[in-house]
Amino acid sequence: MRLDKQAATRLIEASEWFRELPPAVVQQLVALARVRPVADGERLFARGDEADGFYGVMQGQVRISSLGADGRELLVAVFEPGAWFGEISMFDDLPRTHDATAQGDAELLLIPKLSFRQLLDDDPSLYPHFMRMLCRKLRRSFGYIDSAAFLPLKGRLAYRLVELVDLHGQPQPDGAITIGLHLPQEELARMISATRPSVSRVLKALEAEGSIALAYGRVSVLDLPRLRALADGEDADSSV
Repeated sequence: MRLDKQAATRLIEASEWFRELPPAVVQQLVALARVRPVADGERLFARGDEADGFYGVMQGQVRISSLGADGRELLVAVFEPGAWFGEISMFDDLPRTHDATAQGDAELLLIPKLSFRQLLDDDPSLYPHFMRMLCRKLRRSFGYIDSAAFLPLKGRLAYRLVELVDLHGQPQPDGAITIGLHLPQEELARMISATRPSVSRVLKALEAEGSIALAYGRVSVLDLPRLRALADGEDADSSV
């Protein structure tokens, strides 16, 4: 598939990974990039695969997940247009850490690993920028670990909802923030390694207290400070 260089430039310039880079480097990345179409349900890569590059989503969605020994799926993230993923293996030369699967037909921008590494080797001054980005992601991962270890289910769900607002929030005229993803309760349960009935119970409790509003496959946040407080463990009621 032919690369739309203007679309590729916009995708790269809008990314937190690349937007602070000099324009000349952005154009080098565009020159390296190629388009990869994937069909609905097609696996882009599996855990343990050798990394082929860094992916940006141009159209569609990609779900990042892993399977436990009991066959349960942990849904780590759903990436929409503008998001980039696959960066870990670009730097440590180890296999992929999770599965990546197209959720609907998708069109991705691929920056090949070997070409990207050559770009960095040619200009080592770029390394500190990407190290800062990796550290930012590491801090986010520590947040996941803390929430899983110390928060009750209500706090864990609030933590994930806050993150989804930060990544996919769509402000509404009435002050609500709609999460711009189709979010069945089963998917939310997979995101925090919980059961659907327990997540449904907590969602209804959050709705009853006025923190969120629920619609079919959609969640709107009405009281973001309240959710942030729950995500920080500031809740005396840990019964749900």
